[in-house]
Amino acid sequence: MLKDITLGQYFPGETIVHRLDPRFKLILMMTYITSLFLASGIFAYIFMFVILVTCLAISKIKPRAVFKGLRPVFIIIIFTVVLNIFFIQGETILFEWRFIVITLEGIQQAGFMATRLMMLIISTFLLTYTTSPIALTDAIERMLGPLKKIRAPVHEFAMMMSIALRFIPTLIEETDKIISAQRSRGADFETGGIVKKAKAVLPIIVPLFISAFRRADELATAMESRCYHGGEGRTRMKVLKATPKDYFALLIGAAIVAVIIFLR
Repeated sequence: MLKDITLGQYFPGETIVHRLDPRFKLILMMTYITSLFLASGIFAYIFMFVILVTCLAISKIKPRAVFKGLRPVFIIIIFTVVLNIFFIQGETILFEWRFIVITLEGIQQAGFMATRLMMLIISTFLLTYTTSPIALTDAIERMLGPLKKIRAPVHEFAMMMSIALRFIPTLIEETDKIISAQRSRGADFETGGIVKKAKAVLPIIVPLFISAFRRADELATAMESRCYHGGEGRTRMKVLKATPKDYFALLIGAAIVAVIIFLR
């Protein structure tokens, strides 16, 4: 299960999606998410699904990687579906027993919510899959640049986000190693009640926190030894420059929002 978490991973490539300016990719992702919340009706969701599948096909991201990333959040999706089925009231009653009422409108809303949630997560995956952490950090810093006038720590904020994304796969791998080591010592994480399972997690959390703090200390020492002093006077090897294809992609994003508003 832990190995299925692919958030924060970057799959290098030379596709059009990979070569887009990361600033425009951030804007397009936010535009897509906004369009998802504006979408209403099956035709709008089909349109948004086709757009997402097309982007995945162009970026040459394997469907297996997407499904692996979705697997850990299936519990959240199922929980959302159940809540909508039992708590959304409607006129067309399909099942009724005591206080339990299931309506056709509730099932439809549950389907829309599950679809929206999955497409939202996949669109976020698409951004991290096709954008390196360094490029994503530069994009966030450039987009938040105006906040520097009020002395906001923009560079530090972007750096923290980049490091957090970068260390997600590392911490997942470390957790998997700790679990394997504890199991080899006879630890049982599957049997017993909730209290027993909660106690069994402690031998994982404690060494994981120690390992995370050790890695953070080593990273801080490495940055200080290289005379890192934040964003002041810092130059970049690759300067972000917008190209015509970036503006064309932005135009497509605006067209998607217009179509969704029209379908409402």
